[in-house]
Amino acid sequence: MFPGGDIGQRPVCQFPVSVTFGYPMIRIRKSQDRGHVNRGWLDSRFTFSFADYHDPRHMGFRVLRVMNEDVIAAGQGFGPHAHRDMEIVTYVLEGGLEHRDSMGERHVVGPNEIQTMSAGSGVVHSEFNASESEPVHLIQIWIEPAAEDLAPSYQQIGFAPAEKRGCLRLLAGPESGDTNSRTVIRQDARIHAGVLAQGESVAAELARGRHAWIQVLGGGVSVNGEVLSTGDGAASSDERKLSISGNAAGDSEFLFFDLP
Repeated sequence: MFPGGDIGQRPVCQFPVSVTFGYPMIRIRKSQDRGHVNRGWLDSRFTFSFADYHDPRHMGFRVLRVMNEDVIAAGQGFGPHAHRDMEIVTYVLEGGLEHRDSMGERHVVGPNEIQTMSAGSGVVHSEFNASESEPVHLIQIWIEPAAEDLAPSYQQIGFAPAEKRGCLRLLAGPESGDTNSRTVIRQDARIHAGVLAQGESVAAELARGRHAWIQVLGGGVSVNGEVLSTGDGAASSDERKLSISGNAAGDSEFLFFDLP
């Protein structure tokens, strides 16, 4: 909830274009079943337990701990507050989010950018709508790190919208040889974005023992035939393949998580 760089070379349809999940079947988290709070200046929906919303059945999925959808009114935001030992990833859908932190970072994050703050041993930051006239709409994700008390860090990378069309565009993942086209999180997890036209499909194959989460940001998709709409999420374990298809008029956008 609390809650670019250079585009550079085109990276990243990381999966071949068809994903199949299971638990042994797909478990759907409907949008309307999420936690909800509207404070006037802030309208938030919580996929997992967060702040005053607590549901012991929904405490996270694997290392994915937080999936919040926030709409922040013009000129409003979160004042300075502290975090530690969490990988905090922000993906803006509309508008701009101004970030400031105790590491001296000050940036505005907009659509088609990914921001990752590794809170590590401790960081203080603030997040405000960068506009005095329009709301900002964002998704904030928290991933549990593989180790505690690491040095805090900040990353922000922009990319061309075409890079997420018809494929799974890697936004964040563990350290590897090429980190120019994505941010690094201190966990063996990967976050992708995809945009599909109606009838268009992508596929991914998960390694044995891996798990998947899909979050629909707009439009609608089907996952191995299971229909998901805007705001819906879906969890899968044990299946090796997933097929995701656009099933709404126009474009459908979603996030895909490959988790340990």
